[in-house]
Amino acid sequence: MNLILFGPPGSGKGTQAKRLVDERGMVQLSTGDMLRAAIASGSEIGLRTKDIIARGDLVPDEIVIALIEERLPEAEAAGGAIFDGFPRTVAQAEALDAMLARRGAKIDTVVRLLVDDEALLRRITGRFEEQGRPDDNPESFKTRLGAYNAQTAPLLPYYEAQGKIRSVDGMGSPDEVSKAIRESLETVAA
Repeated sequence: MNLILFGPPGSGKGTQAKRLVDERGMVQLSTGDMLRAAIASGSEIGLRTKDIIARGDLVPDEIVIALIEERLPEAEAAGGAIFDGFPRTVAQAEALDAMLARRGAKIDTVVRLLVDDEALLRRITGRFEEQGRPDDNPESFKTRLGAYNAQTAPLLPYYEAQGKIRSVDGMGSPDEVSKAIRESLETVAA
């Protein structure tokens, strides 16, 4: 099963993806994690994206798609992928659909985490204070949230037209959200 965890920055996609990895053995394809690893490695991609991420801007499609494509064989061997933070635009969704179709696969479902923007700002501020991640500072978050609302939220009609959206209340505890996701995935598998 290939699924997308969909929601704004700070909505808990990473936390829930890790839980799904533990429960189902799937591979989490987190573009944020992959880009942070590229930056830490000092690779060419990392150097190109470091300033982009620090500003809160979206990384160009060709970089993100190349990172995803590198990891697809691993996901296929594990029985599926959890896309976390990708796709972010309709162009990326179309590229992902084409990439998967070439491999005889598809996106099976999109789990949308419904959250409140003000609560997200409090969540991000706390995470920034605890972990010090530069892309989690409140000002950068506001830029990322604006980019999400302008560029990523338009993906909803794209996946709604395919009948793939499953909405889950993302404001509960991590355990409550995990339970709701499990229940939603059971309807897909049935």
